Amino acid sequence: MPAVLKGDADITRAVADLASRVPEPLAPLAGIAYDYRWSWRPGADRLFIEIDPARWELCAHNPVRLLQEASVAGLERAAGDAGFLARATEVEEALRAERDAPAREVGPVTAERPIAFFCAEYGIHGSLPIYSGGLGALAGDILKEAADRALPMVAVGLLYRQGYFRQRVDGTGWQHEYWVPTDPDRAPAALVTGDDGEPLTVSVPIGDRDVVAQLWRVDVGRVPLFLLDSERPENDGITRWLTARLYDGDPITRLGQYALLGIGGVRALAAVGVDPGVLHLNEGHASFASLELIHTEQARGASLEEAIEAARRRTIFTTHTPVPAGNDTYPGEVVAGVLGRAAREVGLDPWDLVRMGRTHADDQSEPFGVTQFALHTTRAANAVSRRHGEVARSMWHGLWPERAVDEVPITHVTNGVHEPSWLGAGMRALLDRHLGEDWLRRSEDPATWEAVDAIGDEELWDVRREQRAALVEYVRERSVLDRLARGDTREYVQAAAHAFDPEVLTIGFARRVATYKRLHLLLQDRERSLAMFADGRPVQLIIAGKAHPRDEEAKRLVQHLFTAKDSPAIASRVVFLDDYDLGVARRLVQGCDVWLNLPRPPLEASGTSGMKNAVNGGLHLSVLDGWWWEGFDGTNGWALPGEVDPDHGAQDHRDAAEFARVLAEEVVPEFYDRDTAGIPRDWMARVRASLKTLGPQFSAGRMLEDYERRLYEGAGVAAPR
Repeated sequence: MPAVLKGDADITRAVADLASRVPEPLAPLAGIAYDYRWSWRPGADRLFIEIDPARWELCAHNPVRLLQEASVAGLERAAGDAGFLARATEVEEALRAERDAPAREVGPVTAERPIAFFCAEYGIHGSLPIYSGGLGALAGDILKEAADRALPMVAVGLLYRQGYFRQRVDGTGWQHEYWVPTDPDRAPAALVTGDDGEPLTVSVPIGDRDVVAQLWRVDVGRVPLFLLDSERPENDGITRWLTARLYDGDPITRLGQYALLGIGGVRALAAVGVDPGVLHLNEGHASFASLELIHTEQARGASLEEAIEAARRRTIFTTHTPVPAGNDTYPGEVVAGVLGRAAREVGLDPWDLVRMGRTHADDQSEPFGVTQFALHTTRAANAVSRRHGEVARSMWHGLWPERAVDEVPITHVTNGVHEPSWLGAGMRALLDRHLGEDWLRRSEDPATWEAVDAIGDEELWDVRREQRAALVEYVRERSVLDRLARGDTREYVQAAAHAFDPEVLTIGFARRVATYKRLHLLLQDRERSLAMFADGRPVQLIIAGKAHPRDEEAKRLVQHLFTAKDSPAIASRVVFLDDYDLGVARRLVQGCDVWLNLPRPPLEASGTSGMKNAVNGGLHLSVLDGWWWEGFDGTNGWALPGEVDPDHGAQDHRDAAEFARVLAEEVVPEFYDRDTAGIPRDWMARVRASLKTLGPQFSAGRMLEDYERRLYEGAGVAAPR
């Protein structure tokens, strides 16, 4: 990236302003607070926790707010602690060294021509609530891994003032939604200014309005994330609302958001001085970036045809949705109205733009699809797992009717996870000892994980018990608070707090609640399920997840679970945690012994939560779909059939029965069968196999290496004309 990037000075001023609010010896903490790399550096969070543990929780782990709101006594106590100051200086110097390391070059990607990564949501950390679930968590992991690898990258998104909805579940199990405003001035973000000291803005034609957006910069290590924000006095209430809520329920608002993200995002990069070597569009929400790239090429003298081809050569696209209905579509007249002026700016008739978003361009009844538009205007496209690649090639075969399905030019790069962000402290320390302290820099190499064989069963089991116990302690407290808030009886409130046990097999089922995730299979055979929780070798289950506010059917799935809550076994051994977010996810993947996934195949594009649990020594039990279709080898977890069956009722009946059988006959015995030392030896062998096979294969390092080699370097397959 350029030696001096717009926003550098603004970050520096924000750090200086924050430093002026704390005792002078604590000034290094201000710089740490504005660099999210602290969030995945072991022990760095202790610098903020130790100042004021209670305030840290009230601030939602936001270090900027913590330093603004901490008591004078707490700040002065830290300022007088020589050991604390030495640790703060060590972290500050380490973060600076990582930011200043030489950038790598990958094909057309250089420091001056970085990758521009576009996504509608980013799960960087809980203190920046601009994410909803898996897509955002993946985007956050990509940015973090790029920072670790010194891969030149800049990211673009939207600053949602109200973020995604918060969830409250009532005593009947019905989900209620509410929104909490975010004040960006109290977040680790800096408003980007121009040479005149005023906020730097871009203007985007959306419908009959010119929407003005300012830019905020968030530093994810050495990767700057620029967020467009339409909360500007030049805009009216409707256009200011564009960046109010993530995935707003109004389709016209969402289309406007996509225009602002894509067109505005490319204009924002130009405004801050970035001319990217590659644009990576993560899902179809950002597809209109190609339209502005065409405009940029025309400004350099290219004809419309030349500009379209030049824009295509610079852009790659990742699709995440294996369900046709999950890909956003809009009536042609709506797209022509919202994007018409932007189309005409490049010399395109608005209806020619609409044609570029159809599978059958001349079918007047076919709506415009953002995914089709992205596939038409990018050089290379990829799905997010091997099986999803097969599904995507079949789903979009209509764009290439002259080719065989296997020759449809959509490849795959299977998702991976940023291991430092998800590892529990105990497992991180264990792997550091045995794999070498630099093992995370080579985690994609299977040879790195061979040292797992040298980890003793006792040592590995102790870490797993430690992380499970920490989760159980958290669940006991959270379940009491959630149940009290629902108005439940005192007996039900106290049940989980008394019965949840750090020595009991603990299963996690936490993800976005959608019908295809088949949450209902957990109680498909109610009698058998009740026996599982009440058995002498019991199971305890933690469930969490949000249904989209307009998905009534998914909400009813959650409510169905609550119909069994009066059973003592369910009350004691099953908890539903409200308001699932990144913080809850980290605790669950670190502590659960088994991670459960029951999607209806082939509708799971990839999934990543099970990968996070695996690197923590958990085991995966899943339908053979998404990433598990290529990860399972018979020794590293358990699998349910992944065949496609149009008879959903029969399929659900079979899968529920097989799930119950595997759990009762394989999982539970293996966990509880112990030797004289109290160690489940067969379980430990399976954990070791899981770590060795899944650790390298599903790391973000392997994922970024695949993107570099197969897509960023220009070797990707060509997109359709």
